[in-house]
Amino acid sequence: MSVSKKEALEYHKKGRAGKIEVRPTKPCFTSRDLSLAYTPGVAEPCREIEKNDDDVFQYTAKGNLVAVVSNGTAVLGLGDIGAHAGKPVMEGKGVLFKRFADIDVFDIEVKTKDPKELIKTVEQLEPTFGGINLEDIKAPECFEIEEALKESMNIPVFHDDQHGTAIISCAALINAAELVGKKLEDLRLIVVGAGAAGIACSKLYVKAGVKTENIFMFDTKGLIHKERTDLNKYKAEFANENIFASLEEAMTGADVFVGLSKKDLITKEMVASMANKPIIFAMANPDPEITYEDAISVREDLIMATGRSDYPNQVNNVLGFPFIFRGALDVRARAINEEMKMAAVKALAHLAKEKVPEVVISAYGGKEFSFGNEYIIPKPFDPRVLWKVAPAVARAAIESGVARNQITDWHAYEEELKERLGFSKEILRVIINKAQKSPKKIVYPEGEEEKIIRAANVVYTDNIGKPILLGNKEVITKKINELEYNVNNFEIIDPKVDEIKEKYVSEFYKARQRKGITERAARDMMQRRNYFGAMMVNSGDADAMISGLTTHYPETIRPALQCIGVKDSLNPKVVSGLYIIIIDSKVLFFADTTVNVDPNPEELAAIAISAADTVREFEIEPKVAMLSFSNFGSSIYPQSNKVKTATELVKQKRPDILVDGEMQADTALVPEILEKTFPFSSIKGGANVLIFPDLNSGNIAYKLLARLTDATVIGPVLMGTKKPVHVLQRDSTVDDIINMSAIAAVDADYKKVHM
Repeated sequence: MSVSKKEALEYHKKGRAGKIEVRPTKPCFTSRDLSLAYTPGVAEPCREIEKNDDDVFQYTAKGNLVAVVSNGTAVLGLGDIGAHAGKPVMEGKGVLFKRFADIDVFDIEVKTKDPKELIKTVEQLEPTFGGINLEDIKAPECFEIEEALKESMNIPVFHDDQHGTAIISCAALINAAELVGKKLEDLRLIVVGAGAAGIACSKLYVKAGVKTENIFMFDTKGLIHKERTDLNKYKAEFANENIFASLEEAMTGADVFVGLSKKDLITKEMVASMANKPIIFAMANPDPEITYEDAISVREDLIMATGRSDYPNQVNNVLGFPFIFRGALDVRARAINEEMKMAAVKALAHLAKEKVPEVVISAYGGKEFSFGNEYIIPKPFDPRVLWKVAPAVARAAIESGVARNQITDWHAYEEELKERLGFSKEILRVIINKAQKSPKKIVYPEGEEEKIIRAANVVYTDNIGKPILLGNKEVITKKINELEYNVNNFEIIDPKVDEIKEKYVSEFYKARQRKGITERAARDMMQRRNYFGAMMVNSGDADAMISGLTTHYPETIRPALQCIGVKDSLNPKVVSGLYIIIIDSKVLFFADTTVNVDPNPEELAAIAISAADTVREFEIEPKVAMLSFSNFGSSIYPQSNKVKTATELVKQKRPDILVDGEMQADTALVPEILEKTFPFSSIKGGANVLIFPDLNSGNIAYKLLARLTDATVIGPVLMGTKKPVHVLQRDSTVDDIINMSAIAAVDADYKKVHM
């Protein structure tokens, strides 16, 4: 997946500049709140911490706070670009910590290249942080800095450039050796790149069972051997007795190549000269030491890993550092030691042998994975890594004596980790990847709008769909060129002049001639882009339509109903709107929020059935709560009776749907209320689909959440039409339009199979 320079810069600068912010976790709205948060209340935890220093973890955020520290001397593949220029990377590291392990981060960029100054600066930060992640500091200074800090500090210190790559690749090496039937102690390794990662990888391989004398390491001056006098102590550890005149000579008969250097360093001939069933880890980024295509063209028996996501076996540090720190922080470890690193290695290696769940398969375009030559390490977006690696690291910390906090109930700890992130936050990725399996033609009637063009370009380049823009061709083409996109990424149609309009006029007139539409009126309507787009979908010339950015809601729904119509399976025939609400670790679905003002019981039941079926399209099992101001008959009024009747109708019509009601919103969402007060309810653990009794309540509820909370609100998804037509909010962002396009593509694929 490629992004342009303009898109990358816009991503980082739009809205609030950068990628992170700090938010309070306790209320501070009243004078009492202020007294608790600051003076005089704040004095109480201060006194407790003074008496018992470990109480700092109980009363402050220290236990979940990591510093990402860099001086900008070795940033990505950019080199020594300085602390300021490296800051976007450090912020990005903070995003990954939060996204994958719910760890808070302050990025600390230090303006010095003097190792001693950097060491002193970091040492003085210990009272603030629960851990230190050193990042993008050049070798050999990084070794000296980490060693000194590990010695002097009483919190975990971890240089990810060294140990992250080492841990992930070591897990891959263990599994690769097993697959080729070779023992680690018998492997002969060629390591090219004697920087932080190369040396750390080699050290960890030795811990795993590789013999030091079987590692032949090359730097920019050639083989590291004992006759060289220019070696620092870190390279000298791998100085070998045997001397190869060249890399080509060393590669002959080698079992493993580990590359942490630069592109195009090894040739096809070198690969061909390696031992039977060779293992190649070409991890230079973004371009490996040899391309995957070149390597497999000469050796069908090899196992290969790279740092790239578009080839099998990606060695990606995000598989390591978030989860290693998660485990270390949760037991208040004093350090990240060798036992903890090896525990992470073994957990990753073992996870690759487990059956891959559907959520991971969906995330990678539906491709099946199983332990073998093209799957020796877990995928970066496998959520199981959190609750497999973090407990392994925590357990190793306890057993090796560096933990200050004990975990006794490991099952409860694993469940806690699942709750931190859960599968719910994966829904957007699941939807997008389902769309990418079978991209659909999506027509955008508002094709002249810049937001639409921007979103449609992403839809095309990310293989979500094939965009069709409606509007004036000259206007649209000019805007595409101004945005520096490829005009060939889009199909552009002007309804006012395109010849296909006559086909739609005829079809529309035939369908509506007994409903007050004349042929002339039909021709006039086909010049309106929402009608033209809806007819494209109805005729099969497009698979889905997205509109509404510049028009009122009815202006999109009316053409959809007149041109496409309502699903025959719905009785009564009800079109309704559903919003996806992602808040904290939960994903909820609200319906109806946009169409039906006061549905009767039969209509309300139809809305609930549509919502449940739609949620299943997203690979989530619906638990439907029919909402009211009443709990199971506690208040008997016509309004609550309507909901009660609708609930009974859903159960009769669709016994496969888990539904209950009538119930209040907090009853539906709080498992304890259902379990303790209403144990007879068929819903356990809280509902995820909320059906509102009327448009007032549904519309008010989703808009309050959207404006007053951090919830991500996606929609509305228009339910009930024979073919997909979805309506944008007037203030939709480009990302909103992309998400809605993915939903439309998934909807189109589902309807194609099930209609």
